[in-house]
Amino acid sequence: MSLEHIRNFSIVAHIDHGKSTLADRLMERSGAITEREMKEQLLDNMDLERERGITIKASSVTMNYTYKDKTYMLNLIDTPGHVDFHYEVSRALAACEGALLVVDASQGVEAQTVANAYLAVESGCEIIGVINKIDLPAAQPDRVIEEVEQVLGVDPEDCFPISAKTGEGIDELLEAIVTKLPAPEDKTDMPTAALIYDSFADEYRGVICYVRVFEGVLKKRQKIRFMSSGRTYTISELGKLTPRMTSVETLSSGEVGYVVANIKELSDVTIGDTITDDKAPAEQPLAGYKPPMQMVFSDFYPGGGTDYPKLRAAFDKLAINDSSFTYEPQNSPALGFGFRCGFLGLLHMEIVQERLERENDIDVLQTAPTVSYEVMDTSGNVKRIDSPSMLPDPQKIAEIREPMVKLEIITSTESIGGIMKLADDRRCTMIKTEYLSPTRVLMEYKAPLAEIVYDFYDQLKGISRGYATMDYEFMSFEKDNLVKIDFLVNGTPVDALSLIVHRSKAETRGRRLLIKLRRAIPKHQFEIPLQVAIGGKIIARETIRAFRKDVTAKLYGGDVTRKMKLLKKQKEGKKRMKSIGMVNIPQEAFMSILDTGDE
Repeated sequence: MSLEHIRNFSIVAHIDHGKSTLADRLMERSGAITEREMKEQLLDNMDLERERGITIKASSVTMNYTYKDKTYMLNLIDTPGHVDFHYEVSRALAACEGALLVVDASQGVEAQTVANAYLAVESGCEIIGVINKIDLPAAQPDRVIEEVEQVLGVDPEDCFPISAKTGEGIDELLEAIVTKLPAPEDKTDMPTAALIYDSFADEYRGVICYVRVFEGVLKKRQKIRFMSSGRTYTISELGKLTPRMTSVETLSSGEVGYVVANIKELSDVTIGDTITDDKAPAEQPLAGYKPPMQMVFSDFYPGGGTDYPKLRAAFDKLAINDSSFTYEPQNSPALGFGFRCGFLGLLHMEIVQERLERENDIDVLQTAPTVSYEVMDTSGNVKRIDSPSMLPDPQKIAEIREPMVKLEIITSTESIGGIMKLADDRRCTMIKTEYLSPTRVLMEYKAPLAEIVYDFYDQLKGISRGYATMDYEFMSFEKDNLVKIDFLVNGTPVDALSLIVHRSKAETRGRRLLIKLRRAIPKHQFEIPLQVAIGGKIIARETIRAFRKDVTAKLYGGDVTRKMKLLKKQKEGKKRMKSIGMVNIPQEAFMSILDTGDE
């Protein structure tokens, strides 16, 4: 097919604005799938994606569309919308020349709409505005088109009102994709260079790489080289997703497809690597991607009925199809052997935990998530730590630096006061405010990631009655007056409960969390002291009282010394039990550390 008739594009949007539904409708109208094969969220393969109604992994599909007696090849890449999967969006856009920016006609421009639009512009993509859900009673397409022009600079003539649900406006949109989006450049005569934008492991065929060919041609049985690792393979299968895997003999410059080359391990493939011809390689690799930066860390330990080898096998299996999380062995005196895991964000962590338990039939004990910090010691060496337990001795620390993010919040003007108070409580510094319309405002803050990573979004939704949306982007590590607080249960430090907090909040936060722990840890046969310490100094204490058995109940009258003797014996027994007894700490106790809200 002539390159003039190829269009590579992505669908980007804020979460829940209708990307997957639009992808379904485009496939149906172009004839890629029949009405009988049609089902909702066709490109979302995971059960979790269907249940939650969100896209987690970017998916792609090749469609043929006839316009004015000419057949066009449309290569569509559907992307996630949630802030945690920002990385998946950037990878998809690098493989495209155009992007459909979907905006909900009733909700307007949201925080992640802005972030994804900027990503598309940075990637050099031509943007078409898609105003979706015009069938809703609350839809205001004209106002939203005006907002898109004002905030994102998209020409109103390049905005198309549609309803992905009913199919209204889809034909006009398909025409716009063909007429307004650019065709890929013709670089067929150059040495082969194909960008790997995603990969997954198949049980029978090994690793399957999703590629976009930028230069030259890929052919079946061709010997290829991965430019970053230097490894060589022979292509056993080439194909396109239509959306079924359809085998082809060649993939030419400008085309999107998949490569199977008997690659055994997912770790052998680097996302963003360049595939070239082994005999006539390209001079230099294509511009790839920055590796994903894990921002949230949590420990996973085997729960009831699960042993360490079973948990390890579950992690190994999960890592095959999700290269964006990391895990390494961890040992805790209180909880035994487990793993320290790194995630892109809290939703990513939640999804990994759910997949672990669901796909492998195991129970996991998960500790409160923390963010990573940079620590400079007195010698001037800087080290990145993922857990408070990795902090060196306080005397050896020169400074602790915490991750700062640029936080964008879009809300109604009625909620500004409440959001400003919430941001102030979480140590956020305002950068600017910008009115998008008389009733909507964009607020930009510089914020510590540790303060917004857990329940900030829930609080934001509560204050704004569900209207506010947020997006954040990592800026840098900056020093502050931070300290590590340790929790001692029955005199034993539980490193999995340790936290790094701002010194000004250490005592109040510690006291509040002790009360939560006291409620979460059940009573034992002996008294359990709970303490909070900074360094060697105890700053707060709570006590879980022991179960009391009335050992004198069987005595009727008689000398009081008999009662005293029995009570003394019980006291000594409880003292001995306290020194050797193990405290059972339930999962709720670890998760109670998460809650930064007031009592």
